[in-house]
Amino acid sequence: MALNDVDVQKQIKHMKAFIAQEANEKAEEIDAKAEEEFYIEKGRLVQTQRLKVMEYFEKKEKQIEQQKKIQMSTVRNQARLKILRARNDLISGLLRLLEPVVIVRCRPQDHLLVEAAVQKAIPEYMAVSQKCVEVQVDREVHLAVNAAGGVEVYSGNQRIKVSNTLESQLDRLAEQKMPEIRKALFGANPNRKFFV
Repeated sequence: MALNDVDVQKQIKHMKAFIAQEANEKAEEIDAKAEEEFYIEKGRLVQTQRLKVMEYFEKKEKQIEQQKKIQMSTVRNQARLKILRARNDLISGLLRLLEPVVIVRCRPQDHLLVEAAVQKAIPEYMAVSQKCVEVQVDREVHLAVNAAGGVEVYSGNQRIKVSNTLESQLDRLAEQKMPEIRKALFGANPNRKFFV
């Protein structure tokens, strides 16, 4: 059966429509698949970056926690050293006085620290000196608030004073080192042979 030109044109037109339909379906399928892959890749990248950010902040949080622990340890150690220094200053003052009753003066902000040091210092003093002592922390008269620290210990009648403040220790040290400083600055002087 021979086809005439009109039938051939119809069949060609029909084939073109079929091919176009197939191409459109294939293009839509490719677009859908590409969009799906895009969202999958986007989700994977977002998740990866989210994990990196969370890991970064966890690391920073651990560093901050570590720094906080170090600072707390430093503060505790400084407090222990401060108590030991206060107790040592107090025992030193008590041993210089060897009085049965003593009065201790300190900065107002150091009252609790000094009272704690007194409680620990009394047994040590008694062990060293073989004498009993009554220690009163003066709550009415204080050292200057801006003083560097330390204590002043007075006999019960306040006629004898032992100053064990940082300032007084520095003054004593400066006085002791003065000959060495003089010698270093001005050289040896034969007229000062007793002060060297």
